[in-house]
Amino acid sequence: MAGGPKIAILGAGSVGCFIGGTWAAAGVPVTFIGRRGMSNDVDEHGLTLSDYAGWQARLAPGDVDFRCGPEALQEAQVIALTVKSGDTAKAAEDIVRHATAGATVISFQNGVSNVDVLEQTLKGRFEIARGMVPYNVAYLGKGRFHKGVAGDLFAEQRSGVRSLSEAIGNGPAALKIADDMLSLAWGKLLINLNNAVNALSGRTLMEELKRRDYRRVFAASMREGLDLLKRAEIEPATVGPIAPGTLPRIINSPDWLFNNLFLKRWKIDAHARSSMADDLAAGRKTEIDYINGELVTLAERLGTGAPVNRKVVELVRKAEDGAAPLAPAALRRAVLGR
Repeated sequence: MAGGPKIAILGAGSVGCFIGGTWAAAGVPVTFIGRRGMSNDVDEHGLTLSDYAGWQARLAPGDVDFRCGPEALQEAQVIALTVKSGDTAKAAEDIVRHATAGATVISFQNGVSNVDVLEQTLKGRFEIARGMVPYNVAYLGKGRFHKGVAGDLFAEQRSGVRSLSEAIGNGPAALKIADDMLSLAWGKLLINLNNAVNALSGRTLMEELKRRDYRRVFAASMREGLDLLKRAEIEPATVGPIAPGTLPRIINSPDWLFNNLFLKRWKIDAHARSSMADDLAAGRKTEIDYINGELVTLAERLGTGAPVNRKVVELVRKAEDGAAPLAPAALRRAVLGR
């Protein structure tokens, strides 16, 4: 066993179980805190982890410490926060009430505003670090969690983050350290603008990305986001092999070029879907306010508009209320008007 700081995964759903599972498989002591249904599943089946490249690991039920109450936070030196963004304030209250002051709290959540919420509630009593999960995780049932897209886990330079990173080491569980996580967070958000397109399509990521009309909506959302970030003097970092400023042109390229050249270079599992698509399928409220909605909020602060992303938010709201998936041309017309 590698040992290392004691970890609590607060909000152990698909992403939390995968991240915590890889860390536990690397020998780091991990406690998972999540809902009763997930607890029952893991208690019966343990954790089986896999990724798009064929890597697999398994933790037997007796090797997984899964709890349903925040009281377990008291033992943690590092808290990995993987709750939905709308639950951040409640999670912060649980941390204040149950965790030991001085623990490191890493926000592995979508959007860019969760750290602000944490800072308002934790008030300097905890070490807060921004994190980034650039891949999606599919819950396959019976304790199985599958990483369907390539990408490395990142977190902000903090003493607790360094200790955890060193304890984990290299391999599928690796935690990389970055100095400018806010730029990375905005870079990731731009890529995550496709989450809504994927959710509205009702298709797998691979099927959706093969259709240019879906990609046109994604590209237009990203171009609008890049314009807003430029006005706000925010420089988004490159997440993946292609710089943000180049991505819209590539995404908007003809199908024959995109599918045969660019899509083949992106490591996407054939069955992967966005987390937003999973939320819609499960009848859960999505995180649209913390992805496309972040750009709408930024536009309002700048005294300008974000018509593309605002329309996408509106369509996702309708999908949450039961609206059917949209075909490629229908989504293009609904968002772009042409």
